[in-house]
Amino acid sequence: MNYKLLVLDLDGTLTNTKKEITPRNREILIQAQQQGTRLVLASGRPTYGIVPLANQLQMNQFEGYILSYNGGEIIDWKTHEILYSNVLPDTAIPQLYECAKRNGLAILTYDKEYIITENPEDEYVKKEAFLNKMQIRETNDFLADIRLPLPKCLIVGEPDKLIAVESELSLLMQGTISVYRSEPYFLELVPPGIDKARSLAVLLEKLNMKKEEMVAIGDGYNDLSMIKFAGLGVAMGNAQEPVKKAADYITLSNDEDGVAVVVERFFSASK
Repeated sequence: MNYKLLVLDLDGTLTNTKKEITPRNREILIQAQQQGTRLVLASGRPTYGIVPLANQLQMNQFEGYILSYNGGEIIDWKTHEILYSNVLPDTAIPQLYECAKRNGLAILTYDKEYIITENPEDEYVKKEAFLNKMQIRETNDFLADIRLPLPKCLIVGEPDKLIAVESELSLLMQGTISVYRSEPYFLELVPPGIDKARSLAVLLEKLNMKKEEMVAIGDGYNDLSMIKFAGLGVAMGNAQEPVKKAADYITLSNDEDGVAVVVERFFSASK
C-alpha cells in the first residue's frame, strides 16, 4: 500500500518522556514531508499547545494539519484555515464554572496562545501551561472574559476531589457534553461525540483520500479509535495493552524513536 497520510499522537508517541521530538524523529518526518507524505498531529491538547511541535516539523511549509482538542478542531497549518470545528454549547459553560467553584477546583479554557483562569497559581493549571508551552492569563471574572464559543474547558485538581465532580457532571450534563479524565488530575469537558477517528474521516473526505492510505500511531486510550480506523494502525512500544491489541503493528517506544521506525518501514519514499 502506498501510504500518503501519517497521523501522530503527541505525548507518549511523537515526543519522548522529556516531551521533546528527538533529532532522528524530526529529521525523518521532515524528509517524509519533502517526499510527499502529509502529517497530521492529533492530540487532546489545545491548538496552540501543538503549534511549537508543528513548527519544529516545518509543517507550515508543507501540507500538514493540526487536529486539536481530541478531534474538536482541524486546522490546515500551511494556510491556518479552520477546516472543522466542534464546540461546547454556550449554555453549558456557567454550569461547569459553578460546579468547579462549588467544589473548590480550578477551571480553565484557552484563547489562542493563552490559558484563561481565575486560579493562575494552582499547581495543576501550571502543569497544563507547562505541558502545552502556553502562557497563563489571569481573570477575575471567568464567565465575562472568555470568548464564546469554546472548544473545551478543563477542571483541574486533586484526583480524589475530581472523582465526585466527574460523577456529578456526567449525570448533570448527560447528552450535552462529554466528561472524562485524561489524567487523574485533569477533567476534560468537551462537546459530545469528540473522537479522533470521526474528525479524521472529515479530513480524509476534504483531502479526497481513503482511510486505507492513512497510518495512525498512538499509545493511549484516546488513540484507539483512530488506530482501528486507519489503514495501518500502529501502537507504540510504551502503549497501553488494549491499544497494542488493537494495532496492526507495534513499534519501539517513544524513547527509542518508534515513530521514525514506522516511517522508514512503511513509507517507501523515506527508505
